[in-house]
Amino acid sequence: MENIPEPSQKIEQDYVKVIRISELIGKTIFLFIIIGLYIMQKIFNWPPWIGIVLIFLFVLSCIWLLWGIFVKPFYLQKSWRYEISEEFAQMKKGIITVTHQVVPMTKVQSVELYQGPILRKYKLFSIKIGTMGTSHEIPGLTEQEAKEIRDTIAHYAKIKEVE
Repeated sequence: MENIPEPSQKIEQDYVKVIRISELIGKTIFLFIIIGLYIMQKIFNWPPWIGIVLIFLFVLSCIWLLWGIFVKPFYLQKSWRYEISEEFAQMKKGIITVTHQVVPMTKVQSVELYQGPILRKYKLFSIKIGTMGTSHEIPGLTEQEAKEIRDTIAHYAKIKEVE
């Protein structure tokens, strides 16, 4: 049995900013919902325990927001690795819980470049590799790098791009 080498390619440093902005948007919306519910609890005289639960959720969400903005992005960027070879596409991430995905090129059915508004701001792309059952993502790549990887995977998996 052949040993598969560990992936060594890193995602871009600017991806930290993308993660920060995404975390800030999502968690701020959640905080506003909690604040709205707390205000409703006071206006409509809901039971006092609901206010206590909402305050607890607010404090927990603030800690979660700080984690998502200041700690999580650096760990994600530092732990994310990928490698594309003729036989496999590998994605590895995580520090506490490590996930190492190995996708055989024979199982790849599609390759997609993705760029949402936040990724576009930093001129980054994500690649989604589709298989029969699921899709796998490599985030935070420059445009040139993403197109090269897409073409390489398509070539190795013998996918013909529709023009």
